Amino acid sequence: MKASADSLTSMLAQHGLRQTPVRRGVLRLLTGSPFALTSHELEQALGADTDRITLYRTLKTFEEKGLIHRVIDNTDVIRYAACSDHCSEHAHSDDHVHFKCTQCQHTYCLDHVTIPPVLLPHGFQVESRDYLLAGVCQQCQTEA
Repeated sequence: MKASADSLTSMLAQHGLRQTPVRRGVLRLLTGSPFALTSHELEQALGADTDRITLYRTLKTFEEKGLIHRVIDNTDVIRYAACSDHCSEHAHSDDHVHFKCTQCQHTYCLDHVTIPPVLLPHGFQVESRDYLLAGVCQQCQTEA
């Protein structure tokens, strides 16, 4: 879902954020990517002019404001993806499955596949939910 310049402006304004080149660039990249991106991939795509500290602050702010979420996969690398329109700084509603391709190593948000309910024993309380599937993505299957 690639966002237009107007929708990027609207998203930032809706979350009470100033319009800066780095914020617009990060948001453009994350809304336009079919898979989650690392901070290194974002830094490379934004170019040498982008200050690493500014990028990290932007990612932290976007996560706090409900614009992006961290994507958990089976590595120690943090990946980021755009949130759904229903997320805010008070509540993330990104309870969907993530899919890690074992060939291309991309991790995809499967927005329309919800995490199945889990019955926990008495006394346990869920604070976050992550669900990761691994296999071969459509693109890699087509190329095979």
